[in-house]
Amino acid sequence: MHVANHAGRACLVIDWHPDGTIRLADIEGASDGRFGPDPMTLLEQWEPFTQWGRTAAAKPTHRASNTELSAPIPRPTQVLAVGTNYTDHAAEVGQNPTQAIFSKLPTCIIGPAATVTLPTGTVDWEVELVAVIGRPAFQIPAAEAREYIAGFMVGQDLSERASQFAGELPQFTLAKSRPGFGPTGPWLTTLDELADPTDLAICCQRNGESVQSSRTSAMIQGVDEVVAFISAAVPLLPGDLVFTGTPSGVGYGRDPQLFLAPGDHLTSMIEGLGQIDLDFVAGEERR
Repeated sequence: MHVANHAGRACLVIDWHPDGTIRLADIEGASDGRFGPDPMTLLEQWEPFTQWGRTAAAKPTHRASNTELSAPIPRPTQVLAVGTNYTDHAAEVGQNPTQAIFSKLPTCIIGPAATVTLPTGTVDWEVELVAVIGRPAFQIPAAEAREYIAGFMVGQDLSERASQFAGELPQFTLAKSRPGFGPTGPWLTTLDELADPTDLAICCQRNGESVQSSRTSAMIQGVDEVVAFISAAVPLLPGDLVFTGTPSGVGYGRDPQLFLAPGDHLTSMIEGLGQIDLDFVAGEERR
């Protein structure tokens, strides 16, 4: 299944077309009220919902453009992320590949087609596979982690590099939690839709030029291991998001360095999950 958020209502994606038109079925209507319209409430009923969704003969109720979709998981309680989870990315930014976990604050989460204000001239891109937690998970083994994952989305871990590396210790959370710095979407894709959810093509284009291109199988720690590692210390809740790391090609690691500018367009794509599209405008940082 593909579950989208249209006008604040959870919808099943019936199909989509190259022109950006999507046919949707309103979940509350299709289920005769068994499941409500709030995407977050849906996550709290994920197991019975997926059982219903696999057999439901939902008919499209309306059409929409992908630019009209909101964040599939609009109000996550926790957003966790892992740094340097691809060897080539660790090398390009001069860091050791480790399971360094940090938070992105939930207020940075936005949808798949948005305009983001650049607070400075040093904002960078990081396309990432985002796992959505579907069941409470605490101290789970990696071998069972898949049972706790509702599905995947495309994400961007936008990062303001000047503040991130200004001090003696990196300032990850604040640098990566500015408004609009957590785009996700275009919808949540359940794992049964993917032939091999551990090996997906992942790429990012800036103004039509490829800047990142890899496969999720190149992760140092796979999604299951990342979720298990986090859950060893932190109870994960339905609707929590886990950003799983980015491959090489970020602007900070280039010589000379390259950052996003007003007027830029960023497209982030993951095989089987769709794409998210961002435009950028100038802003002014307040201190």
